[in-house]
Amino acid sequence: MRYLTPRKRAEGLGSARHGTRHHMAMVISGWALLFIVPVFVVILARTLGRDFETVRATFANPFMAILTGLFLFVGMRHFARGAQTAIEDYTHGFAREALIMLANAIAYLVIGGGFYALVKLAL
Repeated sequence: MRYLTPRKRAEGLGSARHGTRHHMAMVISGWALLFIVPVFVVILARTLGRDFETVRATFANPFMAILTGLFLFVGMRHFARGAQTAIEDYTHGFAREALIMLANAIAYLVIGGGFYALVKLAL
């Protein structure tokens, strides 16, 4: 008798052999963003129109710095995975590979630039 969960039965299925992992990553990052984005938007909205020192003090707060970092990283990785899914559905051949690499490059450039700006602002 085999005691396998539905997730374990689906593991390794699909043409690329990583569809379940990709789907679970999208679900988990989606749920994480469900909680991160509203808190980030509320705190960010409170800093709009303030002077530079107030904004700098807000982002120097460890909670806000970590929240901003999570927002950047989780959001951009979610974007890259979602873009990859759309690209895989509608393109073929070399264009598919090039567009997936472009989406990942854009995501990592935004993450890197955002982290650099956050560090410059917080320190």
